[in-house]
Amino acid sequence: MMASSMRNIAIIGAGPSALMAAEVLANAGHTVDVYDRMASPARKLLIAGRGGLNLTHSEPLLQFLTRYGAAADWLAPAIHAFPPEALRQWCEGVGEETFVGSSGRVFPRKMKAVTLLRAWLKRLDALGVRYHPRHQWLGWDGDTLRFATPGGEISVRADATLLALGGASWPRLGSDGSWVSILEAQGIAVTKLQPANCGFTTDWSDYFRERFAGAPLKPVAVTHAGITRQGEAMITTQGIEGGVIYALSAAIREAISHDGQTTITLDSRPGMDVGLLRSKLASRGSKSLSSLLRSANFSPLAVALLRETMPGEVSDLAAALKALPLTLTGTSGMTGAISTAGGIAREALNEAYMLKAKPGMFAAGEMLDWEAPTGGYLLQACFSTGFAAAKGILEYL
Repeated sequence: MMASSMRNIAIIGAGPSALMAAEVLANAGHTVDVYDRMASPARKLLIAGRGGLNLTHSEPLLQFLTRYGAAADWLAPAIHAFPPEALRQWCEGVGEETFVGSSGRVFPRKMKAVTLLRAWLKRLDALGVRYHPRHQWLGWDGDTLRFATPGGEISVRADATLLALGGASWPRLGSDGSWVSILEAQGIAVTKLQPANCGFTTDWSDYFRERFAGAPLKPVAVTHAGITRQGEAMITTQGIEGGVIYALSAAIREAISHDGQTTITLDSRPGMDVGLLRSKLASRGSKSLSSLLRSANFSPLAVALLRETMPGEVSDLAAALKALPLTLTGTSGMTGAISTAGGIAREALNEAYMLKAKPGMFAAGEMLDWEAPTGGYLLQACFSTGFAAAKGILEYL
């Protein structure tokens, strides 16, 4: 690209969507400056990678897109432009081979986020991308961007800007949602931020809380509003969390918001027909309830859950164990949530992810109003919208 056609692009935030956009824009020959309020980039990515960094999922794309619910048609062009296969190829391009796990989830072969991030940052540095840590975005002053830095407030001019500041989950890692008030002051519609892929609260007894907080519940099938998911959960001091809960969290959260509480049922013996379980429990004889359930290989936690959720006389023990009712009263909060629901409203952006009220100002990643379950869908949408927003910036320029 000739020097006369080079433009300076500011990217605010340093997560996956920001860094993906930076790579696309730098490859096109533009000058890219990444500003972040943290001391080092992509901290949430590093934390997410402690368990292996689930990048994306290998299921067919049409099924993949359904995981985004009401936002599926909005995100579809971005994900088609940079689909899971492209993400896997990109990883291999930075020297990180990927593989598909038994669940269909895709991981880096080395199962570490830090090695992928190091290789990526080295590539961005070679492309001339400049990283500015400890720069807190304060908003606009006319056509300039204002930042608070350790050396005082500064102003920056850019030919185009990408906002990629994340949502509000795990705020200690950088995404604290402080951008909401900045955008709303400019008349930009933002849907209320709420915890997603989160745990929920319930009123455990003191005994149950003290005895079982931190205990895993597996395998378990959870049903809410007629939808059943199977997986693992964990008892917390406040209530319950875990992958199987996260898979239903959007519907559970909305039901609590509407009614003040909602009930899920726990199947402590998934895969076994209630009739077969009934026959296994039929010969109780003189055994106590605890002895009977232990002899049928139910864990102490399962026994305690039965007593906690159904303290009275149980006429059909097998049916009760297949559908233990648990009333949930709230979310466990934003701080511990894996991701965020809500964000910049769809109608505030054009098809290239540019803010209609701020020409030249784009947004991507978890700042946008979408949510998805865990399983690779979160990171994929961040990478894809970062890629798509960068393409939008190139077209704008």
